[in-house]
Amino acid sequence: MSNIQFSKEELERYSRHLIIPEFNIEGQRKLKAAKVLVVGSGGLGSPMLLYLAAAGVGNIGIVDFDVVDESNLQRQVLFQVKDVGQLKCEVAKEKILALNPHINVQTYNLKLHSENALDLIKDYDLVADGTDNFPTRYLVNDACVLLGKPNVYASIYRFEGQVSVFNYTDQAGKLGPNYRDLFPTPPPPGLVPSCAEGGVLGVLPGIVGSIQANEVIKIITGIGNPLSGRLFLFDALSFETRTLKINRDENNPLNGKNPTQNKLIDYEQFCGINKGQQESVVKEISVQDFKKMADENKSTYQLIDVREPYEQEIASLGGELIPLNNITKSVAKIDQTKQVIVYCRSGKRSADAIRALEKAYGLKNLYNLKGGILAYARQIDHNLATY
Repeated sequence: MSNIQFSKEELERYSRHLIIPEFNIEGQRKLKAAKVLVVGSGGLGSPMLLYLAAAGVGNIGIVDFDVVDESNLQRQVLFQVKDVGQLKCEVAKEKILALNPHINVQTYNLKLHSENALDLIKDYDLVADGTDNFPTRYLVNDACVLLGKPNVYASIYRFEGQVSVFNYTDQAGKLGPNYRDLFPTPPPPGLVPSCAEGGVLGVLPGIVGSIQANEVIKIITGIGNPLSGRLFLFDALSFETRTLKINRDENNPLNGKNPTQNKLIDYEQFCGINKGQQESVVKEISVQDFKKMADENKSTYQLIDVREPYEQEIASLGGELIPLNNITKSVAKIDQTKQVIVYCRSGKRSADAIRALEKAYGLKNLYNLKGGILAYARQIDHNLATY
Protein backbone atom coordinates (compact mmCIF):
# COMPACT_ATOMS: atom_id res chain seq x y z
CA MET A 1 0.00 0.00 0.00
CA SER A 2 3.03 2.27 0.43
CA ASN A 3 3.18 2.67 -3.34
CA ILE A 4 -0.01 4.78 -3.21
CA GLN A 5 1.16 8.37 -3.35
CA PHE A 6 -0.65 11.69 -2.85
CA SER A 7 -0.15 15.08 -4.43
CA LYS A 8 0.19 18.20 -2.29
CA GLU A 9 -3.41 19.09 -3.16
CA GLU A 10 -4.65 15.68 -2.03
CA LEU A 11 -2.76 15.87 1.25
CA GLU A 12 -4.37 19.23 1.97
CA ARG A 13 -7.80 17.93 0.94
CA TYR A 14 -7.65 14.88 3.22
CA SER A 15 -5.82 16.56 6.10
CA ARG A 16 -8.71 16.06 8.54
CA HIS A 17 -8.51 12.31 7.89
CA LEU A 18 -4.73 12.20 8.13
CA ILE A 19 -4.61 13.67 11.64
CA ILE A 20 -6.96 11.02 13.07
CA PRO A 21 -4.60 8.54 14.79
CA GLU A 22 -6.77 5.50 13.98
CA PHE A 23 -7.09 6.58 10.36
CA ASN A 24 -3.94 8.48 9.28
CA ILE A 25 -2.31 8.20 5.89
CA GLU A 26 -2.63 4.39 5.78
CA GLY A 27 -6.41 4.66 5.92
CA GLN A 28 -6.34 7.26 3.17
CA ARG A 29 -4.15 5.03 1.02
CA LYS A 30 -6.67 2.21 1.41
CA LEU A 31 -9.45 4.55 0.30
CA LYS A 32 -7.51 5.69 -2.75
CA ALA A 33 -6.77 2.10 -3.79
CA ALA A 34 -10.34 0.90 -3.24
CA LYS A 35 -12.89 0.04 -5.94
CA VAL A 36 -16.52 0.55 -4.90
CA LEU A 37 -19.56 -0.18 -7.05
CA VAL A 38 -22.66 1.86 -6.17
CA VAL A 39 -25.86 0.37 -7.57
CA GLY A 40 -28.36 3.20 -7.95
CA SER A 41 -27.61 6.93 -7.84
CA GLY A 42 -31.00 8.06 -6.52
CA GLY A 43 -32.11 8.79 -2.97
CA LEU A 44 -29.54 6.60 -1.23
CA GLY A 45 -26.92 6.77 -3.95
CA SER A 46 -26.81 10.57 -4.05
CA PRO A 47 -25.46 11.24 -0.53
CA MET A 48 -23.43 8.05 -0.61
CA LEU A 49 -21.65 9.03 -3.82
CA LEU A 50 -20.99 12.55 -2.57
CA TYR A 51 -19.40 11.35 0.66
CA LEU A 52 -17.42 8.50 -0.91
CA ALA A 53 -16.02 10.90 -3.49
CA ALA A 54 -15.29 13.55 -0.87
CA ALA A 55 -13.57 10.96 1.33
CA GLY A 56 -11.24 9.99 -1.49
CA VAL A 57 -12.44 6.56 -2.58
CA GLY A 58 -10.20 6.25 -5.62
CA ASN A 59 -12.35 4.20 -7.97
CA ILE A 60 -16.13 4.46 -8.01
CA GLY A 61 -18.51 2.64 -10.35
CA ILE A 62 -22.09 3.85 -10.80
CA VAL A 63 -24.85 1.57 -12.11
CA ASP A 64 -28.07 3.36 -13.10
CA PHE A 65 -30.16 3.35 -16.28
CA ASP A 66 -32.73 5.94 -15.15
CA VAL A 67 -33.02 9.62 -16.07
CA VAL A 68 -33.51 12.54 -13.71
CA ASP A 69 -37.17 13.37 -13.06
CA GLU A 70 -38.59 16.44 -11.31
CA SER A 71 -40.01 14.20 -8.57
CA ASN A 72 -36.43 13.13 -7.75
CA LEU A 73 -35.35 16.62 -6.70
CA GLN A 74 -37.10 16.45 -3.32
CA ARG A 75 -34.49 13.98 -2.03
CA GLN A 76 -31.84 13.14 -4.65
CA VAL A 77 -29.40 15.90 -3.80
CA LEU A 78 -26.95 15.19 -6.61
CA PHE A 79 -29.37 16.61 -9.16
CA GLN A 80 -30.69 20.04 -10.07
CA VAL A 81 -33.52 21.38 -12.20
CA LYS A 82 -31.22 21.71 -15.20
CA ASP A 83 -30.47 17.96 -15.01
CA VAL A 84 -34.07 16.83 -15.57
CA GLY A 85 -34.21 14.38 -18.46
CA GLN A 86 -30.48 13.58 -18.31
CA LEU A 87 -28.98 10.18 -17.49
CA LYS A 88 -28.52 9.91 -13.74
CA CYS A 89 -25.24 8.02 -13.91
CA GLU A 90 -23.64 10.63 -16.18
CA VAL A 91 -24.88 13.59 -14.14
CA ALA A 92 -23.70 11.83 -10.97
CA LYS A 93 -20.25 11.30 -12.47
CA GLU A 94 -19.99 14.96 -13.45
CA LYS A 95 -21.03 16.14 -9.99
CA ILE A 96 -18.70 13.95 -7.95
CA LEU A 97 -15.73 14.65 -10.22
CA ALA A 98 -16.43 18.35 -9.73
CA LEU A 99 -16.31 17.66 -6.00
CA ASN A 100 -13.11 15.60 -6.20
CA PRO A 101 -11.12 15.51 -9.45
CA HIS A 102 -8.54 13.15 -7.91
CA ILE A 103 -10.73 10.04 -8.25
CA ASN A 104 -11.75 7.76 -11.14
CA VAL A 105 -15.41 7.23 -11.98
CA GLN A 106 -16.86 4.58 -14.28
CA THR A 107 -20.53 4.69 -15.30
CA TYR A 108 -22.77 1.81 -16.39
CA ASN A 109 -25.94 3.02 -18.08
CA LEU A 110 -27.66 -0.35 -17.89
CA LYS A 111 -30.05 -2.45 -15.87
CA LEU A 112 -28.32 -4.92 -13.61
CA HIS A 113 -29.55 -8.47 -14.32
CA SER A 114 -28.49 -12.08 -14.00
CA GLU A 115 -26.49 -12.04 -17.23
CA ASN A 116 -24.25 -9.06 -16.42
CA ALA A 117 -24.09 -8.79 -12.61
CA LEU A 118 -21.18 -11.17 -12.00
CA ASP A 119 -19.02 -9.66 -14.74
CA LEU A 120 -19.70 -6.17 -13.44
CA ILE A 121 -19.23 -6.81 -9.73
CA LYS A 122 -16.14 -9.05 -9.94
CA ASP A 123 -13.80 -6.12 -10.61
CA TYR A 124 -14.84 -4.22 -7.46
CA ASP A 125 -13.86 -4.67 -3.81
CA LEU A 126 -17.36 -4.18 -2.48
CA VAL A 127 -20.86 -3.16 -3.51
CA ALA A 128 -23.14 -0.52 -1.99
CA ASP A 129 -26.77 -1.30 -2.77
CA GLY A 130 -28.92 1.80 -3.19
CA THR A 131 -31.76 0.13 -5.10
CA ASP A 132 -35.46 0.25 -4.29
CA ASN A 133 -36.85 -3.09 -5.46
CA PHE A 134 -36.66 -6.68 -4.24
CA PRO A 135 -35.47 -8.41 -7.44
CA THR A 136 -32.36 -6.21 -7.63
CA ARG A 137 -31.65 -6.53 -3.90
CA TYR A 138 -31.65 -10.33 -4.14
CA LEU A 139 -29.60 -10.15 -7.34
CA VAL A 140 -26.95 -7.90 -5.77
CA ASN A 141 -26.84 -10.06 -2.65
CA ASP A 142 -26.48 -13.34 -4.52
CA ALA A 143 -23.81 -11.98 -6.86
CA CYS A 144 -21.83 -10.67 -3.88
CA VAL A 145 -22.07 -14.01 -2.07
CA LEU A 146 -21.02 -15.99 -5.14
CA LEU A 147 -18.08 -13.63 -5.71
CA GLY A 148 -17.13 -13.22 -2.05
CA LYS A 149 -17.73 -9.44 -1.98
CA PRO A 150 -19.13 -7.41 0.95
CA ASN A 151 -22.54 -5.83 0.31
CA VAL A 152 -23.47 -2.60 2.12
CA TYR A 153 -27.27 -2.60 2.10
CA ALA A 154 -29.87 0.04 2.92
CA SER A 155 -33.54 0.68 2.27
CA ILE A 156 -35.96 3.52 3.02
CA TYR A 157 -39.72 3.94 3.20
CA ARG A 158 -41.72 6.99 4.31
CA PHE A 159 -40.05 7.84 7.66
CA GLU A 160 -38.03 4.68 8.28
CA GLY A 161 -34.66 3.41 7.11
CA GLN A 162 -32.49 0.37 7.67
CA VAL A 163 -28.83 -0.42 7.07
CA SER A 164 -26.70 -3.55 7.31
CA VAL A 165 -23.47 -5.05 5.98
CA PHE A 166 -23.84 -8.44 4.32
CA ASN A 167 -21.33 -11.14 3.37
CA TYR A 168 -18.52 -9.49 5.34
CA THR A 169 -15.57 -11.50 6.60
CA ASP A 170 -14.12 -9.99 9.77
CA GLN A 171 -10.46 -9.85 10.77
CA ALA A 172 -10.79 -13.21 12.53
CA GLY A 173 -11.95 -14.79 9.27
CA LYS A 174 -15.57 -15.20 10.36
CA LEU A 175 -18.13 -14.74 7.58
CA GLY A 176 -21.22 -12.76 8.49
CA PRO A 177 -24.82 -13.21 7.28
CA ASN A 178 -26.22 -12.02 3.98
CA TYR A 179 -29.57 -10.65 2.78
CA ARG A 180 -31.07 -14.13 2.43
CA ASP A 181 -30.36 -14.85 6.09
CA LEU A 182 -32.50 -11.83 6.97
CA PHE A 183 -35.13 -12.27 4.27
CA PRO A 184 -35.13 -15.89 3.01
CA THR A 185 -38.03 -15.20 0.66
CA PRO A 186 -39.40 -11.97 -0.85
CA PRO A 187 -42.78 -10.58 0.19
CA PRO A 188 -45.75 -11.17 -2.11
CA PRO A 189 -45.82 -8.76 -5.09
CA GLY A 190 -47.51 -5.48 -4.17
CA LEU A 191 -47.46 -6.07 -0.41
CA VAL A 192 -44.64 -3.57 0.18
CA PRO A 193 -45.17 -0.34 -1.80
CA SER A 194 -42.21 1.36 -3.41
CA CYS A 195 -41.21 4.90 -2.45
CA ALA A 196 -42.94 6.05 -5.64
CA GLU A 197 -46.23 4.66 -4.34
CA GLY A 198 -45.80 5.05 -0.58
CA GLY A 199 -43.62 8.15 -0.40
CA VAL A 200 -40.48 9.01 1.53
CA LEU A 201 -39.44 11.96 3.67
CA GLY A 202 -36.90 13.84 1.57
CA VAL A 203 -34.20 14.09 4.25
CA LEU A 204 -34.38 10.37 5.17
CA PRO A 205 -32.26 9.00 2.29
CA GLY A 206 -29.67 11.67 3.09
CA ILE A 207 -29.34 10.29 6.62
CA VAL A 208 -29.43 6.62 5.65
CA GLY A 209 -27.22 7.01 2.58
CA SER A 210 -24.63 8.78 4.70
CA ILE A 211 -24.66 5.86 7.14
CA GLN A 212 -24.09 3.56 4.17
CA ALA A 213 -21.08 5.63 3.12
CA ASN A 214 -19.77 5.39 6.68
CA GLU A 215 -19.98 1.58 6.57
CA VAL A 216 -18.20 1.49 3.21
CA ILE A 217 -15.35 3.60 4.59
CA LYS A 218 -15.08 1.42 7.72
CA ILE A 219 -14.84 -1.76 5.63
CA ILE A 220 -12.20 -0.32 3.31
CA THR A 221 -9.99 1.14 6.02
CA GLY A 222 -10.51 -1.58 8.62
CA ILE A 223 -11.48 0.82 11.38
CA GLY A 224 -14.37 0.30 13.78
CA ASN A 225 -16.95 -2.48 13.68
CA PRO A 226 -19.06 -2.71 10.50
CA LEU A 227 -22.77 -3.52 10.78
CA SER A 228 -22.15 -7.16 9.92
CA GLY A 229 -24.60 -9.42 11.72
CA ARG A 230 -26.67 -6.40 12.73
CA LEU A 231 -29.58 -4.52 11.19
CA PHE A 232 -29.73 -0.83 12.13
CA LEU A 233 -33.26 0.63 12.13
CA PHE A 234 -33.97 4.37 12.18
CA ASP A 235 -37.32 6.12 12.67
CA ALA A 236 -37.08 9.77 11.63
CA LEU A 237 -40.41 10.71 13.25
CA SER A 238 -39.71 9.45 16.75
CA PHE A 239 -35.93 9.68 16.35
CA GLU A 240 -35.67 6.21 17.78
CA THR A 241 -33.11 3.67 16.67
CA ARG A 242 -32.83 -0.07 17.15
CA THR A 243 -30.13 -2.53 16.24
CA LEU A 244 -31.24 -6.10 15.68
CA LYS A 245 -28.96 -9.11 15.61
CA ILE A 246 -28.86 -11.21 12.41
CA ASN A 247 -27.60 -14.77 12.43
CA ARG A 248 -26.54 -16.96 9.55
CA ASP A 249 -29.23 -19.42 8.46
CA GLU A 250 -28.11 -23.00 7.94
CA ASN A 251 -30.83 -23.31 5.28
CA ASN A 252 -29.49 -20.43 3.20
CA PRO A 253 -29.48 -21.75 -0.38
CA LEU A 254 -26.25 -19.91 -1.20
CA ASN A 255 -23.94 -20.74 1.70
CA GLY A 256 -25.88 -22.71 4.28
CA LYS A 257 -25.10 -26.29 5.33
CA ASN A 258 -26.38 -27.74 2.07
CA PRO A 259 -26.23 -25.04 -0.66
CA THR A 260 -28.63 -25.54 -3.55
CA GLN A 261 -27.82 -22.46 -5.63
CA ASN A 262 -24.46 -21.84 -7.27
CA LYS A 263 -25.48 -19.34 -9.93
CA LEU A 264 -27.73 -16.33 -10.44
CA ILE A 265 -31.41 -16.96 -11.19
CA ASP A 266 -34.40 -15.12 -12.67
CA TYR A 267 -35.07 -12.65 -9.86
CA GLU A 268 -38.24 -11.22 -11.36
CA GLN A 269 -39.69 -14.73 -11.29
CA PHE A 270 -38.23 -15.41 -7.82
CA CYS A 271 -40.06 -12.34 -6.49
CA GLY A 272 -43.28 -13.40 -8.22
CA ILE A 273 -43.40 -10.42 -10.56
CA ASN A 274 -43.53 -12.19 -13.93
CA LYS A 275 -45.88 -14.82 -12.56
CA GLY A 276 -48.26 -12.23 -11.21
CA GLN A 277 -48.26 -10.31 -14.47
CA GLN A 278 -48.98 -13.42 -16.54
CA GLU A 279 -51.83 -14.59 -14.32
CA SER A 280 -53.59 -11.25 -13.92
CA VAL A 281 -53.34 -9.12 -17.02
CA VAL A 282 -55.79 -6.23 -16.91
CA LYS A 283 -57.29 -4.35 -19.84
CA GLU A 284 -55.74 -0.93 -20.39
CA ILE A 285 -56.53 2.33 -22.10
CA SER A 286 -53.86 4.83 -23.12
CA VAL A 287 -53.98 8.41 -21.93
CA GLN A 288 -54.41 9.52 -25.55
CA ASP A 289 -57.50 7.35 -26.04
CA PHE A 290 -58.88 8.48 -22.69
CA LYS A 291 -58.41 12.13 -23.64
CA LYS A 292 -60.24 11.52 -26.90
CA MET A 293 -63.16 9.87 -25.07
CA ALA A 294 -63.30 12.72 -22.55
CA ASP A 295 -63.38 15.32 -25.34
CA GLU A 296 -66.09 13.51 -27.31
CA ASN A 297 -68.59 12.31 -24.71
CA LYS A 298 -67.98 11.88 -21.00
CA SER A 299 -71.32 10.15 -20.53
CA THR A 300 -70.06 6.98 -22.23
CA TYR A 301 -67.74 5.99 -19.39
CA GLN A 302 -67.29 6.16 -15.64
CA LEU A 303 -64.01 7.42 -14.16
CA ILE A 304 -62.81 6.14 -10.78
CA ASP A 305 -59.84 7.44 -8.79
CA VAL A 306 -58.42 4.84 -6.35
CA ARG A 307 -55.87 7.13 -4.68
CA GLU A 308 -56.15 8.71 -1.24
CA PRO A 309 -58.04 11.99 -0.62
CA TYR A 310 -54.84 13.97 0.00
CA GLU A 311 -53.50 12.87 -3.38
CA GLN A 312 -56.64 14.10 -5.12
CA GLU A 313 -56.00 17.54 -3.65
CA ILE A 314 -52.59 17.60 -5.34
CA ALA A 315 -53.72 16.60 -8.82
CA SER A 316 -56.85 15.06 -10.29
CA LEU A 317 -58.40 13.96 -13.57
CA GLY A 318 -61.85 14.03 -12.02
CA GLY A 319 -64.04 11.03 -11.41
CA GLU A 320 -65.33 9.40 -8.25
CA LEU A 321 -62.83 8.91 -5.43
CA ILE A 322 -62.83 5.34 -4.07
CA PRO A 323 -59.49 4.59 -2.33
CA LEU A 324 -57.99 1.21 -3.11
CA ASN A 325 -58.56 -0.22 0.35
CA ASN A 326 -62.31 0.46 0.00
CA ILE A 327 -62.75 -0.63 -3.61
CA THR A 328 -64.26 -4.09 -3.06
CA LYS A 329 -66.65 -2.68 -0.44
CA SER A 330 -67.87 -0.05 -2.90
CA VAL A 331 -68.92 -2.19 -5.85
CA ALA A 332 -72.42 -0.65 -5.72
CA LYS A 333 -70.88 2.64 -6.86
CA ILE A 334 -69.45 1.06 -10.01
CA ASP A 335 -71.59 1.32 -13.14
CA GLN A 336 -71.71 -2.09 -14.80
CA THR A 337 -73.42 -0.73 -17.92
CA LYS A 338 -70.55 1.50 -19.03
CA GLN A 339 -66.85 1.28 -19.67
CA VAL A 340 -65.22 2.00 -16.31
CA ILE A 341 -61.78 3.64 -16.37
CA VAL A 342 -59.77 3.30 -13.15
CA TYR A 343 -56.71 5.44 -12.43
CA CYS A 344 -54.11 6.26 -9.79
CA ARG A 345 -50.72 7.95 -9.78
CA SER A 346 -48.77 5.46 -11.89
CA GLY A 347 -51.23 2.74 -12.88
CA LYS A 348 -50.16 0.18 -10.28
CA ARG A 349 -52.85 0.66 -7.65
CA SER A 350 -55.56 0.99 -10.28
CA ALA A 351 -54.44 -2.33 -11.79
CA ASP A 352 -54.59 -3.89 -8.33
CA ALA A 353 -58.08 -2.47 -7.85
CA ILE A 354 -59.25 -3.98 -11.13
CA ARG A 355 -57.80 -7.39 -10.24
CA ALA A 356 -59.56 -7.29 -6.86
CA LEU A 357 -62.91 -6.36 -8.43
CA GLU A 358 -62.61 -8.93 -11.20
CA LYS A 359 -61.75 -11.65 -8.70
CA ALA A 360 -64.52 -10.75 -6.25
CA TYR A 361 -67.33 -9.88 -8.66
CA GLY A 362 -66.29 -11.04 -12.12
CA LEU A 363 -66.60 -7.55 -13.63
CA LYS A 364 -65.61 -7.35 -17.31
CA ASN A 365 -65.96 -3.63 -18.04
CA LEU A 366 -62.92 -2.30 -16.14
CA TYR A 367 -59.99 -0.57 -17.87
CA ASN A 368 -56.76 0.65 -16.30
CA LEU A 369 -55.52 4.10 -17.33
CA LYS A 370 -52.03 3.13 -18.44
CA GLY A 371 -49.35 5.09 -16.59
CA GLY A 372 -51.91 6.98 -14.49
CA ILE A 373 -51.62 10.68 -13.74
CA LEU A 374 -47.88 10.59 -14.38
CA ALA A 375 -48.41 9.51 -18.00
CA TYR A 376 -51.25 12.01 -18.47
CA ALA A 377 -49.05 14.84 -17.24
CA ARG A 378 -46.14 13.82 -19.46
CA GLN A 379 -48.13 13.20 -22.63
CA ILE A 380 -51.32 15.28 -22.45
CA ASP A 381 -51.40 18.07 -19.87
CA HIS A 382 -47.93 19.39 -19.01
CA ASN A 383 -49.43 21.80 -16.47
CA LEU A 384 -50.90 18.97 -14.38
CA ALA A 385 -49.00 18.62 -11.13
CA THR A 386 -47.10 15.39 -10.56
CA TYR A 387 -45.86 14.14 -7.23
